[in-house]
Amino acid sequence: MGETSSSSEDQNQHNIPIEIISDDEMALIEAALAFASTRTCSAIRSSSCSSSPSKSPLHNNALSITVVSKRSSSSGSDIEDLPALKRKHTLSDSFLRRFRNKRGLSVTDITSTEWCPKQMEFSLLLGGRKVNQAMRAGIARHVKLEQEVLKRVEVKVKYQEDMWALKFLNFINGVNQLLFEGMTRELPVIGFAEDIWMVGVIDEIRMPLKENHHNPILIDTKTRARDTLPAEPQRRNGRLQLMCYKYLWDNLVADNFPSNVFFTYFGLNPQHNLCEDLKVTSADSGFSASTLDDVVRYYRNTCRMLAPAHDQLLLRYEYQKDHSLLGEDKFTYDHDWLTNQIHSCLKFWVGEQEATYTPEDERWKCGYCQFARVCPAYNDSKGTMEPKSNDLNIKEG
Repeated sequence: MGETSSSSEDQNQHNIPIEIISDDEMALIEAALAFASTRTCSAIRSSSCSSSPSKSPLHNNALSITVVSKRSSSSGSDIEDLPALKRKHTLSDSFLRRFRNKRGLSVTDITSTEWCPKQMEFSLLLGGRKVNQAMRAGIARHVKLEQEVLKRVEVKVKYQEDMWALKFLNFINGVNQLLFEGMTRELPVIGFAEDIWMVGVIDEIRMPLKENHHNPILIDTKTRARDTLPAEPQRRNGRLQLMCYKYLWDNLVADNFPSNVFFTYFGLNPQHNLCEDLKVTSADSGFSASTLDDVVRYYRNTCRMLAPAHDQLLLRYEYQKDHSLLGEDKFTYDHDWLTNQIHSCLKFWVGEQEATYTPEDERWKCGYCQFARVCPAYNDSKGTMEPKSNDLNIKEG
């Protein structure tokens, strides 16, 4: 597998498969690496091949586009605003409308709510999670894995229509890489599930080695600061994440993507004339697109030719220090369990249910929570548990 190169020769290569990543994923990476919180970066990423031939199917170059845009940082509330947490929200002022109306609910939003609804509420109203050293190390590992097959190239866009077109193009080109090379990483997905627009970034997808098997295998790599496997609540949260990805993937394959609803919900003009960089990118990807509607149509056509994801999902746990494999969690997709989990989380997001505390037998989570000092569940708990540095799995998407 060739190493990433920033040489200008990369720009002169033709017929390079392309994969595009979402701005949300780039925002997470940027925050974890201590970049400015007011700047969201999306870029084209590609992996360059080495000069010597290789038998690896990932030897070929791949591109992924990310966007550079400026977004005002959301201002968190002060501790004095905590009384507002006690009231129940209506749909019109729900957390979904207030905080995710223009970008959709992420898979990370679902898994974070499952982890602790109260922590999710605090993070929305008081500011997002602080990024510590363990999280930085975990996300840096994901970046390194991504750079093995992709390289970022910045593309500047001005309008929301271009931002969404970029997400779709990144998916299209990621799928191209998957089909032609057998594997892709950091694949953005945008789908409609349980009447909610959801987005996520799939860590890794591989095609089965057996020729008569066509269902892509979804994989997620978690990093650990200690050389131990995580507790069951963490493994459960990781399984929820991967099941969400399969659910979104399978919905897209079934063509469950109401384009008109999408344009209306996000206030987008389907006939928006794309910026020149995106027009060139679409042409390099094998189709001509001048408008957002053109890209969405091709996105849906791409999804129709895919097979549902494999029912067997895989979580990998790595030791951060030397990247050694600590263990693997192979499990089967459980649709009923997943939809129950999603429905439970959505009750919080749409204002049907107030945020609940983590269960009593999982209150050890409070020791890792930055909001523990202002949380009644922590203050009412027995013992003298102190908040400590995170050694939790890095949850993305």
